[in-house]
Amino acid sequence: MTPPTSNPIIPSYDPEAFYDELFSAPGIMRPEFMTLAEKLEKMQLGELTGRQQAAERALMRMGITFQVYGEASRAEKVFPFDIIPRVISAKDWEVVERGLRQRITALNLFVQDVYGEKKILKDKIIPDWVVYSSSGYMQGCEGLKPPLGVWCHISGSDIVRDGKGQFFVLEDNLRCPSGVSYVLSNRQVMKRIFPEVFSKMGVRPVSDYPEMLLQTLCAVSPDSQGSPTIVVLTPGIYNSAYYEHAFLAQQIGAELVEGRDLVVANGYVCMKTTQGLRRVDVIYRRINADFLDPEMFRPDSVLGVAGLMDVFREGRVAIANMPGPGVADDKVVYAYVPDMIKYYLDEDPILPNVPTYLCSREEEKSHVLDHLDKLVVKEADGAGGYGMLIGPSSTKKEQAKFKDLILANPRGYIAQPTLSLSRAPVLMSDAERMEGRHLDLRPFVLYGKEIKVMPGGLTRVAMKKGSLVVNSSQGGGSKDTWVLREQGEES
Repeated sequence: MTPPTSNPIIPSYDPEAFYDELFSAPGIMRPEFMTLAEKLEKMQLGELTGRQQAAERALMRMGITFQVYGEASRAEKVFPFDIIPRVISAKDWEVVERGLRQRITALNLFVQDVYGEKKILKDKIIPDWVVYSSSGYMQGCEGLKPPLGVWCHISGSDIVRDGKGQFFVLEDNLRCPSGVSYVLSNRQVMKRIFPEVFSKMGVRPVSDYPEMLLQTLCAVSPDSQGSPTIVVLTPGIYNSAYYEHAFLAQQIGAELVEGRDLVVANGYVCMKTTQGLRRVDVIYRRINADFLDPEMFRPDSVLGVAGLMDVFREGRVAIANMPGPGVADDKVVYAYVPDMIKYYLDEDPILPNVPTYLCSREEEKSHVLDHLDKLVVKEADGAGGYGMLIGPSSTKKEQAKFKDLILANPRGYIAQPTLSLSRAPVLMSDAERMEGRHLDLRPFVLYGKEIKVMPGGLTRVAMKKGSLVVNSSQGGGSKDTWVLREQGEES
């Protein structure tokens, strides 16, 4: 039982019928998280309000912002943040980490195979038309051989939990996954807000991510001697994740560059400096792969570097992430990931997919069209929470629109059951109560000489009551994610 307290914030919280990340029942926090409960109970309401406001001011000073594409003002917004952390037990995290290692291993083998021997297509595990019709498939990547055989250096699979607390992978992000800067910044702020709780609860650190990222990039450098020159290639200041590009470049000691800052000279990619041209060994790509090299991909690109891929083929520069893994981001290809794991690793998936209906299959399309009011329908290459129909909250007009879209382009849509997503408490603006909000998790996985998983990741929260959409562009916010150590594990 939760001990009596003058602070009503915990006793008044009701997780309702959902699986709650912190509470096992109304007013009762899960036993492994009681240190946090005790801290919250001892705080006066005004103190909690003050800490929330202090966190928001700190994030504002740090410039934790993003832009929403399509808005005329292009004004930068502060990413909403809630100071009640999301906590994951050591036991639960062990499952997530093993599952992510397994998944990225299989996905990397799939991408390598698709652009190489194509065994999985020849053996008809995945229909070849599924791959070749994907917007993420890049014919120019056929036959490429990246260092160490790694295509997916930085990935961020989105994970949810259902009403029973079971983890599911919702989608994979293998192109330019964003959000890790928010993870690092949120943690900096929370260590000031709850400094004494971290050590008592044994929260695993995330501050070594920049070092892990640097090691990953160095591992694929063609210059194995000395210290390689690494650059972060950004589209520029108008990109929605520009803050993150600049932040990570600063954290790993790399130069932040645009395509116009680079040139191919004497068979190498070089960076223009005031002292002349300087050879570049590794490019951390934060632009869409289509724009990397106008001579190989989009000829109208002004964001990339002409001749870059020729230098890559000669083994004189490394690119992370490689162009090409976007084929595995496709939501139709996603449905086949369990088959990939079985095919390449001869293992059952540790982290299951959400059950998925492919509208390209006639029988499944009919089921989707008959149950649009109950399913979540997504564009196969959609992102950011756009191009979705959330059936239970949709109108007849919206359902009719999606029926027409599916009939016109069955390959372009998939559908999934509406999961009873887990929730976590969010501090309300009056700071006198908490309410449950749905959330997901994006852990970040690095793949160089070995696979490393950041303990935790970006917890995104649907700040609107009842909403299942957590994307920042749709009004979502974030929480700090605390992964606890095993008992007896050293700090």
